[in-house]
Amino acid sequence: MDSSEAIYYGFKDTEIDFIVSAPCDNFSKLIEMIDEDDEIIHVPVTHEEEGIGICAGAYLGGKKPAILMGNSGFGNSINALKSLMELYEIPLIIVISHRDSEEHTIHDESLMEESTPRILEAMGFKFFKPGNGEAAYTDIRLSRDLCEEEGKPVSIILDEHYW
Repeated sequence: MDSSEAIYYGFKDTEIDFIVSAPCDNFSKLIEMIDEDDEIIHVPVTHEEEGIGICAGAYLGGKKPAILMGNSGFGNSINALKSLMELYEIPLIIVISHRDSEEHTIHDESLMEESTPRILEAMGFKFFKPGNGEAAYTDIRLSRDLCEEEGKPVSIILDEHYW
């Protein structure tokens, strides 16, 4: 099972049926798999915070949502995560991908790569950092249980070595 398949099958096994995605090259294969699955609704968005609102609406409509985003856009969603998702106890799996800081030239991505775990800790949100596909599959399952128990988002951070 490769890195994208691990996430996909983790979603399937936890009955995630609504996935929002913000642009990130690392998710291209995963998004293809999601788009081919008739049991999952996929909504692409241009901004992470709008994706958070869409996930909230999907949850209130009976769906089990998740969102895919790059680390550089994670900062855009902080207010929506605290003032919407946590306030109203809406469970959500957030999959955050880090781009390879040695290969990309966008400086803000490497800054957010360093800051993302600290920001999640400060927000009181739990997260996992799987090092391979098998661990990611397991962490998706743990995240689903944890976010439902706690009524707030749980993140999976996929660092540059995961891909």
